[in-house]
Amino acid sequence: MDQSMVLLLLFAAFQIKHLVADFFLQNAKMIMGRERYWHMGRAQHAGIHVIFSILVLFVFGTSASLIFWIALIEFIVHFHIDWAKARISVDMNLSPDQPMYWYAMGTDQALHQLTYVVMAWAWLTFI
Repeated sequence: MDQSMVLLLLFAAFQIKHLVADFFLQNAKMIMGRERYWHMGRAQHAGIHVIFSILVLFVFGTSASLIFWIALIEFIVHFHIDWAKARISVDMNLSPDQPMYWYAMGTDQALHQLTYVVMAWAWLTFI
């Protein structure tokens, strides 16, 4: 299989991973109180993302050292993207009936997707 196809499959795997980790596996503990910087639920949520990314990268034959660095950076980035969205949402008292809620949600999701673009780039560059 050529490298372009493998890269597309990797990106698709990140998309499925994101759907499962960001929407199906979140619980109230991970969501409530996330506007506080040190929040165990948000750390657990970012950790779930990292665990699934490690599995995806492993399946794609990634070296342990590259998996480590990608996972570490993803944890830090995901933690902070979610914190910023929660902080803005609470500070502005946003709810789903307000356009700003959806702007915050859309920005959050776009930043996560851009993270996967960078992760796929790192995989392609350093494999």
